[in-house]
Amino acid sequence: MFELDKWQEIYSTIRKNKLRTFLTGFAVAWGIFMLIILLGSGKGLENGVTDQFRGGANNGIWISSGMTSLEYKGLQAGRLIRFTNEDYDLLKASIRDHEFMSSRMFLGNTITSYKNEYGTFYLSPCHPDYGHIKEVEMLEGRFLNIFDINQYRKVAIIGEKVKEDLFKGSDTVAMGEYLNINGVLFKVVGVFRDFGRDDSELRRIYIPITTAQRVFSGQNVVSQISLTTGDATVEEVNMILEQTRNLLARKHTFDKEDERAVFIWSKNEDFRRFQGLFLGIRLFIWIVGIGTIIAGIVGVSNIMMISVKERTKEIGIRKALGATPFSVIALILREAIIITGFSGYIGLVLGIGVLEIISMNLPEIDFFRSPEANFSIAVGATILLIIAGTLAGLFPARKAAKIKPIEALRDE
Repeated sequence: MFELDKWQEIYSTIRKNKLRTFLTGFAVAWGIFMLIILLGSGKGLENGVTDQFRGGANNGIWISSGMTSLEYKGLQAGRLIRFTNEDYDLLKASIRDHEFMSSRMFLGNTITSYKNEYGTFYLSPCHPDYGHIKEVEMLEGRFLNIFDINQYRKVAIIGEKVKEDLFKGSDTVAMGEYLNINGVLFKVVGVFRDFGRDDSELRRIYIPITTAQRVFSGQNVVSQISLTTGDATVEEVNMILEQTRNLLARKHTFDKEDERAVFIWSKNEDFRRFQGLFLGIRLFIWIVGIGTIIAGIVGVSNIMMISVKERTKEIGIRKALGATPFSVIALILREAIIITGFSGYIGLVLGIGVLEIISMNLPEIDFFRSPEANFSIAVGATILLIIAGTLAGLFPARKAAKIKPIEALRDE
């Protein structure tokens, strides 16, 4: 395989037909180039949509109270459903397949101050598990813990933008300082980076829900209950959704078919729907890309057929001197793989280079971010090139192997 004279012979053959080899190689390089660009663009679209999903676990379920729209057991429609701590305790004890669970209160924007700095920020009382459900990324300190809940601690975990607004200067330390939230002092024990769809979600302050109920409302009412389902399958998630609605319907006495009484949103469904969409997009891109590459392979195969025709007498002499059919096939395959592999590698490098340039200079777009061709794509393209080169040379090589020395020597 690595005999120098054979490689020199292949080089000599290619050099004698420079234009023909260039045009053939260009078709292969263009096919790989377009495949990489298409796959990278598809990845950019996927990154953009995935980024929109950040700020909440992909296996999350959010349950919010509403108002009944159907009569049930003599009760009129239009009743307001209000969740309490008992609903949270009921779901936590009954839904055994959940991973994390938290209740929340919607207190909205509140005036918060630190020394002479003031701002309006979104106050979000919750349980410690909400840090996992919301996928909160801690930058300093910690998130809420069970002791904060049980001991009604006045502690606050503030967003990165809250720190920027209240604690001026990048070197200002927020940890351990006290914020005045609606006239109540809360100690800062953590700073986080949150991901949200709007500015209010990025200016958020988390406090223990038990503390908020005691200090701000004096009631045990909660606005929302959320949970994650771990590695549950689609069927298991559907069972959790049905179980949740049945439990709440029985406790609050409403028709379980009344979708306005309780709103349940499962991110699992949307996430899986988008996964299916991107799987279809990737499949379509590979079909288009492979189709383009096949066109290049056909070109390489045709050129190799012409090369075999031109070298009929040479191949006849080789066989007359004792060359085996396998050695003839190997010679033609080497040449086809070299043309295909080298040209494809150039297309691969150019495609990745163009994607890098686009990624570095592309302005932020909500649904298109960081187009890239990852390592698996490069490996897949390389394997595709090897297969393409083999297929391109296989038929001409088989034809060359079948040449009979006597007939070849008579060839004009």
